[in-house]
Amino acid sequence: MVVVEAATVVVVVREYDGARDRRGVEAVERACEVGSSGGGKMCLFTDLLGDPLCRIRHSPASLMLVAETATGPNSTEIAGLVRGCVKTVVSGATHAKDPIYTKVGYVLGLRVSPRHRRKGVGKKLVDRMEEWFRQTGAEYAYMATEQDNEASVRLFTGRCGYAKFRTPSVLVHPVFRHALRPSRRAAIVWLKPREAELVYRWHFAGVEFFPADIDAVLSNDLSLGTFLAVPAGARWEGVEAFLAAPPPSWAVLSVWNCMDAFRLEVRGAPRLMRAAAGATRLVDRAAPWLGIPSIPNLFAPFGLYFLYGLGGAGADAPRLARALCRHAHNMARDGGCGVVATEVSACEPVRAGVPHWARLGAEDLWCIKRLADGYSAGPLGDWTKAPAGHSIFIDPREF
Repeated sequence: MVVVEAATVVVVVREYDGARDRRGVEAVERACEVGSSGGGKMCLFTDLLGDPLCRIRHSPASLMLVAETATGPNSTEIAGLVRGCVKTVVSGATHAKDPIYTKVGYVLGLRVSPRHRRKGVGKKLVDRMEEWFRQTGAEYAYMATEQDNEASVRLFTGRCGYAKFRTPSVLVHPVFRHALRPSRRAAIVWLKPREAELVYRWHFAGVEFFPADIDAVLSNDLSLGTFLAVPAGARWEGVEAFLAAPPPSWAVLSVWNCMDAFRLEVRGAPRLMRAAAGATRLVDRAAPWLGIPSIPNLFAPFGLYFLYGLGGAGADAPRLARALCRHAHNMARDGGCGVVATEVSACEPVRAGVPHWARLGAEDLWCIKRLADGYSAGPLGDWTKAPAGHSIFIDPREF
C-alpha cells in the first residue's frame, strides 16, 4: 500500500478488494468515458457486467489498484483505479528467425474520477503499477490509448517517461440484421485449438507482442474458434500438410467473445441520428434480401466479437481475409452482437481486406517504457528503439 498527498488530500493506493471496493469502482467507471467521437459530443461508455476484473481476469498474472481518499472521519471514496497484467511476448526475432521473448507489463483501464483529476492521482497509480511490474520481472511496460486522447498521452509521455511506440488502428464493422453471403471464392476450415496453435506459432514467430502462452488464449472459453481461408477448390489435407506446403494465398483469424465480458454503449448521440439508425434496421428487417446495410442499436448496451490473430500470405490474402470477416460477422449476428472489431498495424498485409466503417473505428497510440537498466540487451537491443514490423499481435484478453 502506498500513501501519497495530492493537493492536500491524502490518497491511499492499494490493491482492489472486491467486497469493499466494487461499488466505488463501478461509480468511477460510469463517470468516465472510454473514448469520444463526433467532435467530443458522443462518448463510448463501458459496462463491465459487475466484474471490474474482466479485462485482466484471463491474463497470466494481473493486478488491480485503487486510489482511495477520505471524505469524512469514517468514510472514503474511490478516486481512481488502474489495471495491469504481466506476460511474456515476442519482441522481435533473431537473424535465424527465432523469436525473442520478453516479459512485459501492460497498463490498462486507468480511470480517475472527474472530481479528482489534475491532482496527481493517475501518476501515482501508474507508478505503483510499475513497481509491481518490476517485482514480477517485467523488462518493459506499455499502454494503449487513442491518438487524440491528449490527457492520457501527456500523462504517460510527459510525466511517466513513456515513448510513443506503435500506432495500430481499431477497425469496427456493424453487425447487420441480415446475414452476409459466404464467399464462393474461398473455402473456410475450422481449426482445433492445437491446430491453430501450430499455425500461429509458425506464422507469428517473429511478430511483436505475440504471447508465449497462445495455447491458453486459444483454449479459453471466450475464444469461439479459429478459421483458415484458402482458395476455393484447394484440397485440405490437414494442418501438417498445410504447414509443409501452404497454398499461394491464405488467411487466418480467431474470434473472441467480448460480449460475455463487457458491453459498450454510445451516449450523447443526436436524436436525428438515432432515428436514422432505427430506420435502417426497419428496412433491413422488412427486406433482408436487399442486403441494405443497417446500423445496429449502438445507443443501448451492445456486445462485440473481437477478431484476433488476423494474418495471411499471398496476393489473394486480403480477399481471403474478407471472406473470414464475413464469416465472423455472421457468427456475431447469431450471437446477438452489435459490432465486430479488430486491431491491426498500419502495414498489416491483409488490412485492405478487412471491411470496416471509419466512423466507428479509432486510431490508437501505444507507448512503451524500459523499466530497468543494467541487464543484458540481448540480440534485440533496446526494444523501445526498434522499428515497427509489418504486423502486430493483439491479445484479445486485454482488448
